[in-house]
Amino acid sequence: MEKSEGEAHHPLFVFNVTIGDITCTGQGSSKKAAKHQAAEAALNILEIKPQPNSALPKMEDNGDGVGPHNQTNPIGVLQELALQRGWRLPKYSVCMETGPPHKREFTITCRMEALTETGTGNSKKFAKRAAAEKMAAKLQALSSCPDMPWTPRPSVRLECLRTSSGEKISMLRRNPLSIPNTDYVQMMLDLSKEQGFEVTYFDIGELTVNGQYQCLAELSTIPVTVCHGTGISCGNAHNDAAHSALQYVKIMASGK
Repeated sequence: MEKSEGEAHHPLFVFNVTIGDITCTGQGSSKKAAKHQAAEAALNILEIKPQPNSALPKMEDNGDGVGPHNQTNPIGVLQELALQRGWRLPKYSVCMETGPPHKREFTITCRMEALTETGTGNSKKFAKRAAAEKMAAKLQALSSCPDMPWTPRPSVRLECLRTSSGEKISMLRRNPLSIPNTDYVQMMLDLSKEQGFEVTYFDIGELTVNGQYQCLAELSTIPVTVCHGTGISCGNAHNDAAHSALQYVKIMASGK
């Protein structure tokens, strides 16, 4: 374990794994999740595929002693699953509070990728857990279904770019990113298709103090990469954001 930080209710663990000359890092809200991420990154570099295991982790006793009958906390199960699959972490929001002060009932929504479930309870903690349990049950049912109702975003770990020998990533390492009138949006699109991640551009409604348009370019890498861009038009802002993202990817792909 390299370090442990964050609040007691929301810790962050960082683990390193070393195999020969290869060292990889993983982080997560539990030691198990951090170890898993580090191991998966090492397997990717070694080009070893882990044994297929598409089923949702079973909500059985794993020694954590969380919840009644030592069941695994479903909130932790969803976080671990998201890390394993490269999905966004689940998001929870309070959508309703009812009842008198001495007998409140809370309704919390759990969103994971394109799926949504709600849970209720006499505290936010219990409502959140109920929503997570419903989401875990839904994912468990879908894991045996041949037609998933959504397609999780493709992703790639940034450290894996260092060992990639693809044509586009090799050109990015060799060539400067200072050639005038370059279509960096197209360059980023070609690179994302080769390396297996998605690029999404988000226009910012406010102009800069200089009156320029703004946007963010988000790459579905692990961890997620977000770069800012500005320009005299939305198109120019997209191109500038793509240029910044390419510069960052180039640094990560060329690192030792």
